[in-house]
Amino acid sequence: MEHAFPCGNPALDFVGTLRARRNAEPLEKLGSPRNLDAWFRESGVTDTGPGSRAQDVTAAIELREAIYALVAARLTHHEPDLRAMDVVNEFAAHPSTVPQLSPEGRRLEATPGQALSSVAREAVEILGGPDADLLKECGRPECTQVYLDRSRGSRREWCAMATCGNKMKAAAYRARQRGNPPLSPSRQVG
Repeated sequence: MEHAFPCGNPALDFVGTLRARRNAEPLEKLGSPRNLDAWFRESGVTDTGPGSRAQDVTAAIELREAIYALVAARLTHHEPDLRAMDVVNEFAAHPSTVPQLSPEGRRLEATPGQALSSVAREAVEILGGPDADLLKECGRPECTQVYLDRSRGSRREWCAMATCGNKMKAAAYRARQRGNPPLSPSRQVG
């Protein structure tokens, strides 16, 4: 797998395809049609690569950034960007991934536009419903992944314990060993 899925939600994991977005050089994970097709397959949005082209990558990045703008506005208690809302709604208005029955079982086949519509519809469900109150950004300063905090008491701090959580706990341990105060999570969105 070339992509990570710590959120358990396609729209939020899609936002995470631009890693460390506040760094001077963020890491783009959708840099080619092949990368986009791999994300669609690995995320479960489709079972096969829909045959993305360069313009599909451009559209995917436009959708991703619109979703992030709306999530960031929600996290910082700002008014939503109406242009970003229009972009998400425009993608969601198209037909989405179509499940098909085959002798092997259920198949998800889609064009790139249908796959992006499925992602946009997931974003609409989150941002337009009660799950919007569960949105959080990872507490590791270098990570900008957004997730839904469904933990008891809403105490989850990291996008994934296996990655960011372990890094933060190890850093806190090393700081304690040196006699320094532990690092505190930064939750700056923007």
